[in-house]
Amino acid sequence: MRIIAGRAGGRRLAVPPEGTRPTTDRVREALFSSLDTYVREMAGDWSGVRMLDLFAGSGAVGLEALSRGAASATLVERDRRCLEVLGRNVAAVDPRAQVVGADALTWTAVGGPFDLVFVDPPYAHTDDEVRRVLSALIAQHALAVGALVVVERSHRSQEPWPPAGVEHLRKRDYGDTALWYGQVSAIAEEEA
Repeated sequence: MRIIAGRAGGRRLAVPPEGTRPTTDRVREALFSSLDTYVREMAGDWSGVRMLDLFAGSGAVGLEALSRGAASATLVERDRRCLEVLGRNVAAVDPRAQVVGADALTWTAVGGPFDLVFVDPPYAHTDDEVRRVLSALIAQHALAVGALVVVERSHRSQEPWPPAGVEHLRKRDYGDTALWYGQVSAIAEEEA
């Protein structure tokens, strides 16, 4: 695994131990191609983007955002083995990343509101658990109106959006992996 582009482009990343499912370089390339377009349309460039990476694993997605110029990245991970790898990757790539050792399913968001959220839970987590995480972020006002939410799941998973709060934009499949894109609506902010 490596950082694809930006200040740290080409830098290799340590990989978490067996039992994790890091986002592959191919999927990250496709993800950041989409994100670059979104960021240009919404913010002009990455400099004001506050990123939240839930179930961060190696931190590859959050660190990639920082490498491209994001203002901040909060990386939430609970697995101790992953946290060790994550700490090494942050030290090697960008020490500005904030690492939070917590369970993303129960974490109380701090540092927001976030403009970009990447959610990549282990496939063993149910679709309902993913929807609860997103609903909790909205209820905590942790997501900015217009924030982009991307969820990585198995291509067989159901749409992860809660009934209110995140408008589905699109789904892209990459082999067994699917990226679901959604955007936080102004209605969600008012209801939360």
